[in-house]
Amino acid sequence: MRRIVAALAAIATITLATAACGGTPNDPQPTEAQDGYPVTVGEVTLDRQPQRIVSLSPSLTEMLFAIDAGPQVVAVDEYSTYPEQAPRTDLSGYTPNAEAVATYQPDLVVLDTDSNGIVAALRELGIPVYIGPAASTVDDTYRQITELGMLTGRRAEAQALVTRMKDDLAKLLADLPEREEPLTYFYELDNTYYTVTSQTFIGTLFTAAGLVNIADEGNADNPYPQLSEERIFAADPDLIFLADAYPGGETPETVAARPGWADLTAVRNGAIVPLDPDVASRWGPRIVDLQRAIVDAVTSLGTS
Repeated sequence: MRRIVAALAAIATITLATAACGGTPNDPQPTEAQDGYPVTVGEVTLDRQPQRIVSLSPSLTEMLFAIDAGPQVVAVDEYSTYPEQAPRTDLSGYTPNAEAVATYQPDLVVLDTDSNGIVAALRELGIPVYIGPAASTVDDTYRQITELGMLTGRRAEAQALVTRMKDDLAKLLADLPEREEPLTYFYELDNTYYTVTSQTFIGTLFTAAGLVNIADEGNADNPYPQLSEERIFAADPDLIFLADAYPGGETPETVAARPGWADLTAVRNGAIVPLDPDVASRWGPRIVDLQRAIVDAVTSLGTS
């Protein structure tokens, strides 16, 4: 998955956007604290509301802006492409450099993995670090949003976001048509047929929609298996979801043109669903958009 996300992000132009408050990344506008400090979350304790946050995680960047902490963010990594007003830089979340991060004088750094010894290096410089690892369940997303709300003084906004997401997801799933037999699907990470199983975060969203993953059988210990064409043909999925539909990537037309694929049920029925690659690879607030795309695809096939 990391390789896929990196490939997708490489096509984007790296820019430095202005902060959401209208100031520059080096001149954030102060915001009023909403909760008392000090605040402790896991191994990080903040004595005051952070005003210079650096995010090295696209998912955490989305969470920060969704809870109205955008004015406190002074820099984000090169792959944080959403929202547009996020102050993107050439900071790397995959091979992070503590000295480069420190030039932004952060009073909080958020990231999703401890790559390159970054956590110890930042803490040695006296910079607080929050780690929000890749989610395994939707509840992990809710927890990270809540924790970021606590750290940023945006507790009420975080709770409101979580409540809204829960309500939106519940309504989407309640609107699903009833079927006598569950639909099957293939989720394509790339055109060499790497995929996900139901044990992954993405897989749980499909399971919630009542879909059966053709990759599950025989892959209990391998959440990101590579399937053969023969396996895909034998399973003959009802739906194909493309997480590699980035510009220049796969499309329903390129899939249909593959030798032998035109005979698959999903191809014959036009049930090939391109997904926004960023939405499909992140576990932030836009998981509602991903669930909606899944539900819409299921609904389009009716109840037969």
